[in-house]
Amino acid sequence: MTFVFDPPPCPSVAVAGEGVRFPVRRIFCVGRNYAKHALEMGSDPDRQPPFFFSKPADAVVDAGVGHDARIAYPPQTDNFHHEVELAVALGRGGADISTADALDHVFGYAVALDLTRRDLQKAAREKGHPWDFGKAFDRSAPIAPLHRAADMGHPAAGRIWLRVDDEVRQDADLGELIWPVPDVISILSRSMTLAPGDLILTGTPAGVGPLLPGHTVRGGIEGLEDLELQVTERGSPSA
Repeated sequence: MTFVFDPPPCPSVAVAGEGVRFPVRRIFCVGRNYAKHALEMGSDPDRQPPFFFSKPADAVVDAGVGHDARIAYPPQTDNFHHEVELAVALGRGGADISTADALDHVFGYAVALDLTRRDLQKAAREKGHPWDFGKAFDRSAPIAPLHRAADMGHPAAGRIWLRVDDEVRQDADLGELIWPVPDVISILSRSMTLAPGDLILTGTPAGVGPLLPGHTVRGGIEGLEDLELQVTERGSPSA
């Protein structure tokens, strides 16, 4: 097959302790999946049906500890926020997946960030516009290496946290998810056919807040490799 120009490289995520990489097809994100975060965002924390938004696959950034990940403060925002999340990587696809079968489709798990231009998100929400410019921008999905579910099992509980410099800002437990991983996979699969390579970011706990150039961000989930990055000046090179 001949293309008019060379296709871009396939976005991918490291697999912990291995020389192989996980190819990323799509990134789905769950909105407001922790009750306290829903409250801090001004929403009803009751168990309403989950809603989803997307990021482009090439928003992923390798951000394992020691990778020296650097994220430049993004353009068009003065309110750049962190949101730490459990990422679920699918190794099998399907449609209308039952909750009982959902975990059979999971390749592995990782710590990820849903970086957000909060001012753009809020402005779009108030106008009834899509959130894309607030959520789906360049390098907005840093992620630590994936751990295979076959090795670690499926985490239903465990501490999830994020620290900016020496300040712990987010500190909760995966058991507080309003919609656990099997439910999220099942509900999403009713709307579209999922495929190997899809990533699902499952929502963030309370404590989201602003990032500034010079900040060092570290986040973790019990049983997984930590994520770490530095925020650099607006427009400076990112690695």
